[in-house]
Amino acid sequence: MAADASVSRSATGRGFKRAAGYLLLATAALAFLYPFLLSLGSTFKSRAELAASSVLPWPDEPTLRAWELVFLRSDFPLWMLNSTLVTVVATLLRLFLDALAGYSLARLRWRGRGLVFTGVLAVMAVPPIVLTVPRFLLLKELGLLNSYTGLILPLAVDAVGIFIAKQFFEGLPRELEEAARIDGANIWQTYWHVVLPLARPALVTLTILSFQATWNEFLLPLIAVRASPDHWTLPFGLSTLGKGGAGGQTWDYPVMLTGSILTIVPVAVVFVIFQRFFVRGMTTSGIKG
Repeated sequence: MAADASVSRSATGRGFKRAAGYLLLATAALAFLYPFLLSLGSTFKSRAELAASSVLPWPDEPTLRAWELVFLRSDFPLWMLNSTLVTVVATLLRLFLDALAGYSLARLRWRGRGLVFTGVLAVMAVPPIVLTVPRFLLLKELGLLNSYTGLILPLAVDAVGIFIAKQFFEGLPRELEEAARIDGANIWQTYWHVVLPLARPALVTLTILSFQATWNEFLLPLIAVRASPDHWTLPFGLSTLGKGGAGGQTWDYPVMLTGSILTIVPVAVVFVIFQRFFVRGMTTSGIKG
């Protein structure tokens, strides 16, 4: 009987700890999700109601005014199309060029390799805002302002992507490449047919990070296509979406939140689809077995 009572108390204690853990996790999840729920609920509020009850996620008198303004009275569809084009092309270029650069720094032996990698690390430490004026001057001299090329080319290579690719490639066993060279494969064939297929977790990680960074890029459209509304992307377009009143001193927050919610959806979908590979790519440092 004593043993049964001890087992029962132990099971009860474990159940209590598990329930407390779930409660803590649920509370943390709610704390993270509440701003998103608040933003979503506020898109169905009027400007007056949002000003009166800005912390409540549900509207007292729901309205579709903000959604109608976004879809029917703005260039939101054009901004979405521009963002999709720029993001897809820039992400593909980043995958190709960052992987090539990472493999070269990790595997090939050439003079100045260490100095180049030091430069990559230095670029990672530079805040993007510092590069705003040099980017503008360079794009101006090359005649790339107000064009899709001016939006895509500066985003085609990323120091963080090169670093991630290099670290992943360094974790792969060299015996695979040596075996490929013994079979007669050259450097390109070894990279394309042997090494790159093994780098799928790292490539998925680069895809998610590049997609998110390019989709949310604001500074580059600000300096590259500000004078050409036909080339505006979502982040820059949203900065003008809710302006109203004299000199733009008042803001239509329900409209701005509606655009922001629609902007979040593509990034969230990409992450949900590839999250399993993303986690694996961030934690994998080599091949075991």
